[in-house]
Amino acid sequence: MFQIKRICCIGAGYVGGPTCSVIAHMCPEITVTVVDVNESRIKAWNSDTLPIYEPGLKEVVESCRGRNLFFSTDIDSAIRDADLVFISVNTPTKTYGMGKGRAADLKFIEACARRIVEVSDGYKIVTEKSTVPVRAAESIRRIFDANTKPSLNLQVLSNPEFLAEGTAVQDLKEPDRVLIGGDETAEGQRAIRALCAVYEHWVPKARIITTNTWSSELSKLAANAFLAQRISSINSISALCEATGADVEEVAKAIGMDQRIGSKFLKASVGFGGSCFQKDVLNLVYLCEALNLPEVASYWQQVIDMNEYQRRRFACRIIDCLFNTVTGKKIALLGFSFKKDTGDTRESSSIYISKYLMDEGAKLFIYDPKVLKEQIIHDLSQPSISEDNPERVSELVTVTSDPYEACQSAHALVICTEWDMFKELDYEKIYKKMLKPAFIFDGRRVLDHLHPHLQNIGFQIETIGKKVTATRIPYTPAAHCPRITASEPPAKKAKV
Repeated sequence: MFQIKRICCIGAGYVGGPTCSVIAHMCPEITVTVVDVNESRIKAWNSDTLPIYEPGLKEVVESCRGRNLFFSTDIDSAIRDADLVFISVNTPTKTYGMGKGRAADLKFIEACARRIVEVSDGYKIVTEKSTVPVRAAESIRRIFDANTKPSLNLQVLSNPEFLAEGTAVQDLKEPDRVLIGGDETAEGQRAIRALCAVYEHWVPKARIITTNTWSSELSKLAANAFLAQRISSINSISALCEATGADVEEVAKAIGMDQRIGSKFLKASVGFGGSCFQKDVLNLVYLCEALNLPEVASYWQQVIDMNEYQRRRFACRIIDCLFNTVTGKKIALLGFSFKKDTGDTRESSSIYISKYLMDEGAKLFIYDPKVLKEQIIHDLSQPSISEDNPERVSELVTVTSDPYEACQSAHALVICTEWDMFKELDYEKIYKKMLKPAFIFDGRRVLDHLHPHLQNIGFQIETIGKKVTATRIPYTPAAHCPRITASEPPAKKAKV
């Protein structure tokens, strides 16, 4: 059996960095080199301050960096020396041309494939690790076949990642499953066995699943689509709970105890974010449309539509409770990453909540314990968020390093990320410094256990999927809160 002794990973981002760090940690006899064209990112991986935050990641990197784990910008040398090449580059949703807003942009994947075939010699296994559309491996293989050399033998595998940010290291060390797809030829099966042998250093064989390439690629899209669907499903019920007096947490507990359903991913919130869920569902929608399955495409599009509706509904609720205007009002927004225990802001609901409030002229004071100020300003200055007016971000947004400073003289406090530290803030201190009536909008249900205490202090509390008290300033769902789609930003409310 072919034995993998050297691994090259192209892409030092949220997938490539943690994945290959754990492989190096678990396989000390394998030399792992992570390469990237971004010099500043590679410098960060070689420093004491890693470019991404994940619990436990720094300890893993420091345990093997310089021994059998290396970070470099010398891409060609790493490819030439490797037995196995992981492709872990970004595959964003297209913002132009055919498939705009749905299809994955594979230009970085194609560039990697062409570079690999250009500099390689001998036998190598090339494995797509990025989240890619179905048949991406076939595209890579066609590039290889069209540029082959007599001395070159490249086998293509699909090995999608299923890690969750915030628990990535734990997910990699103790995965639910490892999925490897490849050709059903003898050469393809040989390559699959070689990659299986790497994971078998620490993953039980029963958890390593081998399939054909199509099944592997589609399984990744389907898994994320199913998880996103559950979140949108419980969020749809949260709207019903707010209208009827039910508590979505109690409903989720009741249905989650049904073993056929299970309790995971039934947490109502302001909506899902991250780099994968929306991108993969939209990719699935585009695939269905391309294969002339419009009913299937429409079904999965509703998952995205519900997520957008939940974000917009929450923003409408803030505006309506603040006497139907937030123009010029200071609002403290706590949390900007898409979930706790990560600094990743991609597709974070906080970005869209901020956008809707900026559209109304609110002055936002934003705090997040892990997201850098530069990242927040960058995200809010994107044309689709800033309405092609990035100057308004400097006028309306202030990023603070202290949650108490963010809440000073604020009309409302909005929790958009479920950081544990938000449960432990001194809310009496915060209340004294806020304007009255002081509102808390809990978009993550992190303060449920504090509701009696917060009400005794004097806060007006609004949360997802529950009417907190009958004596609060009443909230009536706004009839003007429009239906929106992922491809069409919500219309601005007219300012008076």
